[in-house]
This record gives sequence, C-alpha cells and structure tokens, in this order.
Amino acid sequence: MKKKSYNSPWSLQFNTAALVLIPAAVGINYLGKLFAGVLKLPLWMDSIGTCLAACLAGPVVGAICGAINNIIYGLTMSPISMVYAFSQAGIGIVVGLMAYYGRMNKIGGAVATGILAGLAAVSISTPLNIAFWGGTTGNLWGDAVYALSLAKDLPVWLASLLDEIVVDLPDKIVTVIIVMGMYRGMPKSLQSLYQSNGKIESLD
Repeated sequence: MKKKSYNSPWSLQFNTAALVLIPAAVGINYLGKLFAGVLKLPLWMDSIGTCLAACLAGPVVGAICGAINNIIYGLTMSPISMVYAFSQAGIGIVVGLMAYYGRMNKIGGAVATGILAGLAAVSISTPLNIAFWGGTTGNLWGDAVYALSLAKDLPVWLASLLDEIVVDLPDKIVTVIIVMGMYRGMPKSLQSLYQSNGKIESLD
C-alpha cells in the first residue's frame, strides 16, 4: 500500500485546511467523551476527532488535537482528563503514522491500527493512573475490573493495566473502524486538501 503524498509525517508546517481541522477535531472528541460519560458506556469515545485529524493531516496534527482536547475537557468538565493529554497525543501519532503508510484503507489495517493505538494508550495511561489515582481510570466498567483484580490479590500495577486494557483496546478498535468509514467516504479531493503544500503555516 502506498504511503501518503505529503513529504514527511513529522512536518510542523500545516496548510490552512489542516489548521482549521484542529478545532473541529477537538469538538468531535469533546462531544464523544460527553456522550460516553452521560450514557456510562464501557468506552471512552473521546478520540474520534484525533484519529480523523491524524488520518487527514498527519500524526503531528492528530497529536495536537488529542492533547488540546484533554486539556480543554480537564479545565471545563473533569480535571482528571488533563494528565491524559499525553495518551491522546500518543494515539494521534500512532494513527497518523499508520494512515501515512496506507493502513487505514482496509478493515484489517484499521483493526491493527486500533490495537496499536490502544496499546499506546494503555502504556502511557497505566503509569499515570497509578501515580495520580491509585491505579483506577475513572471508567465505571474498567474500575470494576480493577476492583475485582484487587479482590483476587493481584498487584496494583497489574490491576491497573487490566483496567486500561478492558476499556482502551475495544474503544480504540471501535473508534478507528468508525474513522476508517468516515475517511474512506471522503472524496480524494477533500483528503488531499489537508495535505496540500499551498498556503503553508509554520509552527516552527
């Protein structure tokens, strides 16, 4: 599968369309997290915008969207979310790289991308959970697994790891499959708009 046409996935130069995409993606993330929280879903649903932005404009834009989303959500709704800006950034980087190398065009690639994004989130979030919240995630379903694990005399780090895995892996797989459908449904001309070299703005 061919990689994307833009030169480097790590460029800090974005065109106007990519810059406009950032607040839109943050809004999608914000609404998804609110939706999941209100309905007490066993998923986060807070990275759809991050993953879509990463597919369209690359891993750096995806990471920025994810980090900004968690900072805003932390300031307005739940302070616990702020430290997980690092996790969201990691998700954006993984999905952006997988999209760059053409892995978001088929279901198999999307599932693999979701698994890798989930593992990135788990590896970053678990130490944060232990450091700041005693190992819990704040997700009702994941924390139930955490409590059960402690009841079985498992160590805190393993209970926290299982807490993250049971939520993050399914969440990222579902999220990435949704994003793949959105991404593939977009006209090629619209996709290329975010990767254009015209009207470049620099963050250097």
